[in-house]
Order: sequence, then C-alpha cells, then structure tokens
Amino acid sequence: MKLTAKLLTAAALLTASATAMAHSGHAEGGFTSGLLHPMLGLDHLLAMAAIGFWSVRQSKHMKNATPAFVIGGMILGATLAWGGLSLPGVETGITFSVLVAGILIATLAKLPTAVGGTLVGAFMLFHGFAHGAEMPAGATLAAYLAGFSIATLAITFIGRGLGSLMLKADSRFSRGVGGVLAAAGAYLAAA
Repeated sequence: MKLTAKLLTAAALLTASATAMAHSGHAEGGFTSGLLHPMLGLDHLLAMAAIGFWSVRQSKHMKNATPAFVIGGMILGATLAWGGLSLPGVETGITFSVLVAGILIATLAKLPTAVGGTLVGAFMLFHGFAHGAEMPAGATLAAYLAGFSIATLAITFIGRGLGSLMLKADSRFSRGVGGVLAAAGAYLAAA
C-alpha cells in the first residue's frame, strides 16, 4: 500500500473514532484512556494534525523541534491540572488553536522557531490541561501520560505526513486544507 493511502486511511480512522466516540466515556484503564483521549475530541484531533501539517513548511530546526514543543506543552498543561492550578479559557484556547493553525496553513506562514515554538507550546498547554483535568479517577498518572503522549505524537506525525504529501502538490491544496481547518476552528468557537 502506498504511503499516501496509508496516511489517508489512518486519518480517516482517527476521524471516525472521534465522531463515533464523541469525547466522552474514558472508562478504560489509564493507558487506554490516555491513548484514546486525544482522538475522542474533534478539536484535539484537528489541532494536533494541523500543527503537524503546518510544521512541514517550517525551517528544518522548527520542523524537527515541533514534536518536542507539542509534548512539552501537553505535559506542562497536564501538570498544571494535576497540581490543582486553574487555567482560564481552556476551551477557548483549544478552539483558537484550531483556528490559528488553519490560518497558518492557509497563508503558508513561516515563523521563526522561537515564535512558532512558543505558539505551538501555548496551544498544547491548553490541550494538555484539558487532558490532565479529564484523567479518569483511579487511572495511573504515568500510564495515562504515556497514552496521551503517544496518541498526540501519532496524530501530529499523521498531520506531518499529509503535509508532506501536499508539498508535492499545488499550494492551493494546502491553502484549502488550512481554510477548512480555520472554518472548523471558527465553528467550534461559535458552538
């Protein structure tokens, strides 16, 4: 099976799981709950895939550092939640991340690593806080953290794979994907 078909199949399965499960439940054990949580919310799924997609057009340093910015922001956000701290505007930050990532893709924006890394880390801070706050009672913290870290990286790399495919195509396709993501972010913000 060609790489394109594999990536599109993986993206379709992730999207289908998000639609079918609708971001509720989490009755599974710690690792499984952590693994499924990023895939059960369309907002999480879109933001992480969009960041991976966007990172492909960035400098080599930013592209290579993106997974560290993603995981660093996620873990910091989850740690804040587990520490009992509050983070105002979590849902707004999450939907804003989808909207802005879509705009960055649509405009083919290239950002300096310091700016791009800060933006990605801030976006993931909100996502991580939500993941941490929604950890099921009785789940093992380390197992839950491992699960959502693996899922987050997988979604980000699937987005990166799709972005790499779009590099070979006309830039209008990438702009179109970005426009759809920005519209989805705007819809999520209004909902």
